[in-house]
Amino acid sequence: QVQVVESGGGLVQPGGSLRLSCATSGSRFSLWAMVWYRQAPGKQRELVAIRTIAGTTNYGDSVKGRFTISGDVAKNTVYLQMNSLKPDDSAVYYCYADYSEPGGAVVYWGEGTLVTVSS
Repeated sequence: QVQVVESGGGLVQPGGSLRLSCATSGSRFSLWAMVWYRQAPGKQRELVAIRTIAGTTNYGDSVKGRFTISGDVAKNTVYLQMNSLKPDDSAVYYCYADYSEPGGAVVYWGEGTLVTVSS
């Protein structure tokens, strides 16, 4: 059974930093990418960052220049370094793992980790 587990959420003051981790396990197929999304109450889920197995990265407009996705997709683990945090960054942060299975791409989601930015 494929698992995706996020960790590292918590309460941080505006202007502070936090690092989230995401690890996946349990699949015998190739992992193509790992992706962070977030969802705040009453808002749509929003793309935060993506990292492919080739090391290519991309970011949502609202986090460019402040967040960095790192890690090694080939080792099934990525990190999200979040700097200069703002109250608007408060959300549940979800990670998903995109596997290339024989029938096509299959995405597995984690349960999320809560980030609260508040003084």
